[in-house]
Amino acid sequence: MSSSIGVHLVLGGARSGKSRLAQQRAEQWLNSSSDGGLTYLATATAGDQEMSTRIARHREDRDHRWQTLEEPIALAEALVTAPESHCVLVDCLTLWLSNCLHQGVWEREQGALLQYIDQRRTSANGNTPPWIFVSNEVGSGIVPLGQLSREFVDAAGWLHQALAERADSVTLAIAGLPLTVK
Repeated sequence: MSSSIGVHLVLGGARSGKSRLAQQRAEQWLNSSSDGGLTYLATATAGDQEMSTRIARHREDRDHRWQTLEEPIALAEALVTAPESHCVLVDCLTLWLSNCLHQGVWEREQGALLQYIDQRRTSANGNTPPWIFVSNEVGSGIVPLGQLSREFVDAAGWLHQALAERADSVTLAIAGLPLTVK
């Protein structure tokens, strides 16, 4: 799990197992760490009953070792508040993207996140706890008909490329199995 900047990207489709794989990776890091912790940074908002059920299921999947932070918009600011000794699992970037697009703050928030990751690059060492970002791979299908849908797919693709370039590893989850991309 040791890496140069400790940034890992886990991509996958809906119900691909990406969150489970990311959580396992974080817990493996904790098991090998003498003084670390785990922070789950949730970006979802419970807008309806189905999403509330989904959020509850994710909470049930995490044991007592996890601290939870919830931030639907200001992701870079939330990363700053996470304990420095913790592995941080951000789930998920596409929900965060949706929230930011809806609020009209996407470019600002994406810029803040990438800048913070770049700052981490200059200060990280081999003992830096990892940040694991989970996101939906939405660009594998046809080009959407609607403008907003196209903007979302494009923004997700550009975000994934920017993070993959900065990340130490990229994993694609398919049917619950990890495929190492980088």
